[in-house]
Amino acid sequence: MQYRVPKKIAMFNSFAGYGRCSTTEALPIISAMKVQVCPVPTAIFSNHTGFSSHYCHDFTDYMADYLKQWEKLDLKFDGVYCGFLGEIRQLPIVSQFLAHQRSKGCSMILVDPAMGDHGKFYRTITMEHCNAMKELIRLADIITPNITEACLLTDTPYQDDDWHPEELAQICRQLHSAGPSKIVITGLHSKSPEKGIDSFINYTSIRLEDNRLITASSVSPAAGPSRHGTGDIFASILAADAVKGNDFTASVQKAADFISTCIRASQELDIPETDGVCFENFLDQLDS
Repeated sequence: MQYRVPKKIAMFNSFAGYGRCSTTEALPIISAMKVQVCPVPTAIFSNHTGFSSHYCHDFTDYMADYLKQWEKLDLKFDGVYCGFLGEIRQLPIVSQFLAHQRSKGCSMILVDPAMGDHGKFYRTITMEHCNAMKELIRLADIITPNITEACLLTDTPYQDDDWHPEELAQICRQLHSAGPSKIVITGLHSKSPEKGIDSFINYTSIRLEDNRLITASSVSPAAGPSRHGTGDIFASILAADAVKGNDFTASVQKAADFISTCIRASQELDIPETDGVCFENFLDQLDS
């Protein structure tokens, strides 16, 4: 068997000890795709906030010293994946790190601008935080906002359903103008009166060097209600594929299909929604 040196990703994300999300998902998924993960914790949770109670230790005050050691050691990464940044003071720390890694040749920066869902900010996120996120995505190559976050980042009125492709293309044009060359908007779905949600849709936009846009929609049948942690799985697969040079549109479809498979199995196994999805059963499908 021929081995190769794995690509290396630095990852900013929270850590939840229970509930399958953030770092506890990203580490095994990216590792299963034969990419090394080097985590930077942004907050430590006993379990994610979807439970009736949780413990949280904010890691903001320690991040600068943590990263200073990496700088002292002159560590270089093939890519950086930014997940949940729940404290506004974390964004300039992350921005400085991204700029430093870019100067060292880092070729892939993915930002998942986790700020809200269902048309509203998460409880701890403010408009000031959103404005800082607008600056952070200028450093990204890839962003993965859900439709709520895409609206917040572009000051677009939110609607739950019935997005026309041209409306989504316009949102992407605004996001591309901020810097990212690859965008996927998640959280879209189609409905029928008889069946409710029929499928999940991801809208992908790629800006070419001549500023032309290539847009596409990937569709995965709904296998049950969306669950905690699926956004982390999605971004993790895209980040690992990106540093390996895999096709972006194919990667989006791969991530969507993997999540659909995990949701279906979790429904069949009657796993509580708070426990996320049983992705462990399907990790061997990701190494391609």
